[in-house]
Amino acid sequence: MGDLSKDINSTFANNRIKALLNILYTASWISSSQNEFFKPYGISPQQYNILRILNGANEPLNVQIIKDRMIERSPNATRLMDKLCAKKYIDRLPCDHDRRVVKISITVQGQDLLKSIPNNLNKELLKNLNEQEAEQLSNLLDKMR
Repeated sequence: MGDLSKDINSTFANNRIKALLNILYTASWISSSQNEFFKPYGISPQQYNILRILNGANEPLNVQIIKDRMIERSPNATRLMDKLCAKKYIDRLPCDHDRRVVKISITVQGQDLLKSIPNNLNKELLKNLNEQEAEQLSNLLDKMR
């Protein structure tokens, strides 16, 4: 198991500072792991999140709804969608009565990509926690926010 003090060769003024730095350090570790996991599929974790949102919605969504549902709220969500559109994983559907409104839908290719990606990434990241520990961690993070 990891030990933040050893990993970054540091001591901390108190446990609250250590906890905060541990959250940031762990978030960076998770992000790196996810980037490596999705690299063979040619998408980022944020693009995967967009595809999952669209796939679960079962209907075209406007861009703002997608942004609101994203785990990692991204100011560059439009750029992420541009890349998904270029790869033919999503389609932009203009609104007939208002040209400013655009809905986004997942394509068959996007659905096929999602099916090809194993859903064991999070299991691997959480393999050192049992169900009770995972619940406790989640509750503590909720309490922090």
